[in-house]
Amino acid sequence: MPFTSDPLYVSTVLLLLVAFAEWVSARRYFRYVGSALTVIIAGAILANVRLIPTASNAPPLYDGIFNYVAPLAIFFLLLDVRLRDLRKAGVTMLLIFALGAAATVAGSLLGYYLIAPQTRGIESAPILAGMFTGTYIGGSVNLNAIALQYGVTKDGTLFAALNAADNIVTTVWVVATLLLPRLLQRWFPRQIPAAAAATIAPGAADPLEVKQTIKVFDLALLLSLGTGSLFVAHSISHFLPAVPFVLVLTTVALLLAQAPPVQRLHGARTLGYLTVLLFLAVVGAYCDIGALIANGAIAGVLLAWVSIIVTVHALLLFGISGVLKQDWAIVAVASNANIGGATTAGVLATAIGRDELRLPGILAGSLGTALGTYAGILVVHLLR
Repeated sequence: MPFTSDPLYVSTVLLLLVAFAEWVSARRYFRYVGSALTVIIAGAILANVRLIPTASNAPPLYDGIFNYVAPLAIFFLLLDVRLRDLRKAGVTMLLIFALGAAATVAGSLLGYYLIAPQTRGIESAPILAGMFTGTYIGGSVNLNAIALQYGVTKDGTLFAALNAADNIVTTVWVVATLLLPRLLQRWFPRQIPAAAAATIAPGAADPLEVKQTIKVFDLALLLSLGTGSLFVAHSISHFLPAVPFVLVLTTVALLLAQAPPVQRLHGARTLGYLTVLLFLAVVGAYCDIGALIANGAIAGVLLAWVSIIVTVHALLLFGISGVLKQDWAIVAVASNANIGGATTAGVLATAIGRDELRLPGILAGSLGTALGTYAGILVVHLLR
């Protein structure tokens, strides 16, 4: 066996790729690319120059990462969702967020019928519609969950093109939501409330910047909860094949996330992010660059489809909210919670000078993380 197929060597390289992606994404010219797309591209380059195995000679290690590490990533990230805290987000934020989610579903379906991707060489088009729906309701954790459920992750070329299209359009929209509140307030002024229903108290810890001390005790319990939940989800899906494994895992994770003892454990977010990047490094390794170039037309189709989804989302959300005379900043933060997720929504609130919307945006994004997978799988079934 050549050393490039040795599981210890491959594991070392994959972890180094994760570290490299984190390091380079903090640099000036790469911060807009992001760690996720960086690690996919880096993995693809190393695989195509034969420094690590690619799809044609995939080692058992890759299957282990797809079957166990990736579902664990979803589990760990969902442990951050606090359903009881969503009342702090306020009725207005939640209603606008729900409108944005409905607009995402409408855009995904409209794009499916306008682009007709199933006639352009994309056989898994209904699944992609569900993935796009999930990711633009609550973030990439939903996209990965649906991709895992239907095996799309093993088509490295398609998955890399999908992530590229998603990354480009998401970045454009994040920039747009930074500009729109100020422009729309100038053209269509709204009365800004003196105080929001939920605010971050002066001196309180910023939920985006809390630094945790991770203990061995916490890590051991988190890992045992993760592997135990995988066992339960696999067992239920084995005896009830009609119940998707990933929905069982999502439900178990959400139930555990509401338990105070689990909430006191530190390190779930770190474990989730690490495992996501490790999983994406393998996705990159499955990607054949030559095939990606040859399938440039598919990448163009995906980019057009994603653009339609976000455009419909924007027109419906901002149009209806404008008619109802809603605060443009709340609309922008809610939209960002849909398209970018909880973290970007919190950052946006601060960037536009509305710190009182930071926590509501984070909580609305958490709701999207909780519901995005369900909505995405529903769209898959509607289109099949």
